[in-house]
Formats: sequence, C-alpha cells, structure tokens
Amino acid sequence: MTVITKKEPLLFLCHRIPFPPNKGDKIRSFNILKKLSEQYDIHLGCFIDDPFDKQYVEGLNKYCASVFHLDQHKIIAKLKGLTSLLTGKPITLPYYFDKRMQQWTQRTLLSENITKIFVYSSSMAQYVQEKDGDDKQFKYTKRVIDFVDVDSDKWRQYAQKKTGLAKWVFQREFQLLAKYEDKICAEFEHSLFVSPDEAKLFRDRQPSTEQTKVHGLLNGVDVDFFDPQADFSDEPLVPQKPFISFTGAMDYWANIDAVVWFAKQVWPFILQQQPEAVFCIVGGNPSNEVKALAKLQGIEVTGRVHDVRPFIAQAQCVVAPMQIARGIQNKVLEAMSLNKAIVLSSMAMAGINAQSNADIAIVDDATECAHKCLEFYAQTSKDRANREWVLAHFTWQQTLAPLGQYFLDKDVEK
Repeated sequence: MTVITKKEPLLFLCHRIPFPPNKGDKIRSFNILKKLSEQYDIHLGCFIDDPFDKQYVEGLNKYCASVFHLDQHKIIAKLKGLTSLLTGKPITLPYYFDKRMQQWTQRTLLSENITKIFVYSSSMAQYVQEKDGDDKQFKYTKRVIDFVDVDSDKWRQYAQKKTGLAKWVFQREFQLLAKYEDKICAEFEHSLFVSPDEAKLFRDRQPSTEQTKVHGLLNGVDVDFFDPQADFSDEPLVPQKPFISFTGAMDYWANIDAVVWFAKQVWPFILQQQPEAVFCIVGGNPSNEVKALAKLQGIEVTGRVHDVRPFIAQAQCVVAPMQIARGIQNKVLEAMSLNKAIVLSSMAMAGINAQSNADIAIVDDATECAHKCLEFYAQTSKDRANREWVLAHFTWQQTLAPLGQYFLDKDVEK
C-alpha cells in the first residue's frame, strides 16, 4: 500500500495562467511554480486572458493540489481599470480585481490552514493584503512577492514616449504604482526581482528598514528544450530564404515598439544591401500595427506558431532591439541557448550582462544595428560560444536555487 504524504500547503497567486511556458512572464512563473511544487502542495489562483490557454489547465494538475482560474475578458478588464481614475488607485488594481478571486483566496487560506503565500506580479498582492485597521490578519503568514520587473518604471518609460492625455495617464500610473509597490514591500517578508540590476533599482528607493527584503532571482532558460541538437517541429512558416528573426508576444507593447523601430529605422538599410532578405516577426496575437508591417518589402508576420525554435535556429541572426525594457529578456536567453548570433540593444542585455563579442552585438544606433545584422547575415555557419555562456550562468537549476530560503523563518541576506 502506497502512503501519500501531504506536503505543507502554499497559496500561489498569478495574474496569468503559468502554463504552458511559452511567453516571458509565463516562463518564469511556471518554473517557479514547478520548483515550489517540489516542497509544497500548491493551491493556485490565476486568470486566463487568452482563450487558447484554457486547454492547458489540466496540465497544471501535475504541479498543483488545486487550481482556481477565472476568464479575464480584456475589454471588461480595461473598463474596470478606468474606474481607477475615480478612486485614486493605479489602473493595474481594478484591472485585475475580481470578487470571486478574493472569495476563493479567503476560503482557501482558511480551509487549508495556509501560512505560506507566493504572489507573482504586484497586481495580485491586493488579494492578500492587510485590510484597513487590521494589521494582524497576516501576522503568522509568510508572504513573498515576485515583482519580476519594476513595473512602475515601465510606465515612466511609456510616458516619455507620449504626449497630451496619454502622457498624463501614463505618468499618473507610474507615480501611483510606484507608491503601491513600496507599500507591498513594506508589508511582505521578501520582494523578488528578475535580476540584481532590477532589484537594486527598487532597493535604492526603499527606506533602510526595507532594503534587506529586496532580492534578485535570475531567470533561466530550458537548455534541454532550447538545444540546437534537439528535434524541432516542422514549421511551414519558416522562411525559405535567409532571414533575420524577432520572437515574442506581439500584443506586448515593448515588443511592438521594438519591431516597429527595427522595421522603420533599420530594415530599409538592410534591404539596400540584401534585397532578398527576410525579417520574420514571430509571436502570437500580433497587433494591427505589427500586422501592417507585413505590407513592407521582405517582412513576414507569422502570428502564433507551434514551435518557435526553428525560427531562431534557422535564422542568420536574431534581433532584440528593445527601446523599452525592464528585467531580463527571455528571447535573448533562448537565442543564446540555441547558439545563435544576436543583435540587441543595451536595454535588452540588461540583467544578462554578457559582453559584445564575435557572437553578440550590443548596439543602440540604427545604422550600427543594420551593419551588425548584415555582418551576421553574410556569415556561413560557424561555431559560437553563446550557449556556453547560458550553460554557465542561466540554467533554471542554478537561478532558482535560492528560492526555498525565502520561506524560512530565519532572515535572508540580500
């Protein structure tokens, strides 16, 4: 007779279903969930903002004792977010608030006698915060939050690119969200960020009493999946001509901004030298602005693909010309793990901290970006060292090793 031993329960709140690990935030949230499930019985509460992902809920049963998920309709969520203009809250909070999630959270905490809570993304902290006048509600509970990035600073960057009403709205969100992030840090035991650089940015604005709570917990990459020797799916949309690729969720503003910049500022110069070249933009839910790029010479927009790896492995080089960024770019780690040459902005390299070399070009100028792309484009296959860098620094086993200590009773050194 097999005896099943229950592990200690842990509440895991996530703003988006952490499975499958096929986009930036889900890659990190899934791997953290997977790591924590080795030690805890996970009770997961999350939203599903893409109907395509509903088919994957069952796959979470391997890692979770229970899963509670709610559909999030983006139009309704945006309307809810606008109510913040009347309440003085950051847009993020009502956007992600649902009474059913709050009720489930409270029921689960009580019924499972949970004293360990992991929150992924500041938007989900509202479900496990002290209520006004009750600062003892979580006295015996250890709460750890993974902010991932300093989201408020993204809004500051967005505001810099806008004018008029949009600039005011984004500046408002930056200021209010920054205050909210600081409040969470004061309440929770530990605050995690995707890199030491990101953690320092946040730590430096905290009072000295809170600074030891702030830690960098690096992203990793699945080096077995992103292995140049692995068997890839047959993807009919992979260009048959030599091509340059960009991969990422194409409804994400920073990715949209990056490919539009590349298409307008860099691509025309590349075409002058290589008229047959192809720029392949790979990723789900492309915005109308991204779809419009497919009308330009040599640019292909794939939309969602089953397997992103052939679009990376068969490219002459991969680009990540991020003009707005925080944290670590998974697309960069994946390309490096597949041992591809990569041309990227200094923002895209932040947190990874590899140096420019024969396989990596870190450039912010459009003309220099074009020259580097053309240089890699003209090269025949050659041995590169990017995968060696990833294996040495960015496997999940390495990066998530400190995770468990944040739930221990003793203090953790930053």
